[in-house]
Amino acid sequence: MHSVTLRDIYLARHLLQGQVTRTPLIHSEALSRRFGCDAWLKLENLQPIGAFKLRGASYAISRLTPEQAAKGVVTCSTGNHGRAIAYAGQRLGIRTIICMSNLVPDNKVRAIEALGAEVRIIGNSQDEAETEALRLVAEESMTYLPPFDHPDIIAGQGTIALEILEDLPQVEMIFAGLSGGGLLSGIGLTAKGINPDIRIIGATMDKGAAMIASLEAGHPVQVTEYETLADSLGGGIGLENRYTFALVQEVVDQYWKVSEEAIARAMLNFLEEEKMLVEGAAVAAIAAIEEHRIDVRGKQIVLVISGQNVALDTFDQARQLATHSHS
Repeated sequence: MHSVTLRDIYLARHLLQGQVTRTPLIHSEALSRRFGCDAWLKLENLQPIGAFKLRGASYAISRLTPEQAAKGVVTCSTGNHGRAIAYAGQRLGIRTIICMSNLVPDNKVRAIEALGAEVRIIGNSQDEAETEALRLVAEESMTYLPPFDHPDIIAGQGTIALEILEDLPQVEMIFAGLSGGGLLSGIGLTAKGINPDIRIIGATMDKGAAMIASLEAGHPVQVTEYETLADSLGGGIGLENRYTFALVQEVVDQYWKVSEEAIARAMLNFLEEEKMLVEGAAVAAIAAIEEHRIDVRGKQIVLVISGQNVALDTFDQARQLATHSHS
């Protein structure tokens, strides 16, 4: 089995120049004050598609053979990966089909269609959408590029950590959302490959957290999916998971589940303090520090702000929940 190495991540970095944005790392005065640390924000919400997924998708698509490119690419997605595949495919003139469940918000579906991809809505879970994607692989010989469990996807996401360490070599803790594990395994592999003392911490919603349920069981398990403000953290990790489960076991030091109320408050605070409207998934780690009182005092911490593709009605739900939980 091919395992991802630091060399792969440097290769990805080289190939992605000009295809993705080298996103800024900015200091957050508000979070530094609130948590008593030095807090930095890695703004992946500023990618052209509004999410970090563009890195892995662009790298994976650019490595297709001419024969694979001619037959097209299919994937399943909770939104951002599909958008990234559609964007990269349109740029290179490659046909893309994105399979999604009924739980994916309309704004994400429309954004993918606007990039010229064909969208198929199948069932009520990521697993059902994946079944359709795999049927297209079998019947039409399309190439399947999964949302996270693929060496090129992991290597692409790992380039985030290279940029963090260039901008803040003294970073001590990196926080990010934990779902299928592509983001955190890529970041953890890279950061620990450069400095093994860096702590990697994941956060996710408290219902339907497939990776955490799998880590606790010691093997990949299926979970029921629920609606959540952190919709891009939804979905299973795949019972046949080949890469991210083992990598997360190896490189993630801690993981936390957070309540919908904590996610709602973090989304609202982020808009008020940082003047940016972001997804629930993007602030799950901030919610975790707050809710679980994670000790970051005096530390240099980086929070990966993973995406901004939040539907306004989802943000409205967050506002109502945050206001209600305070009253």
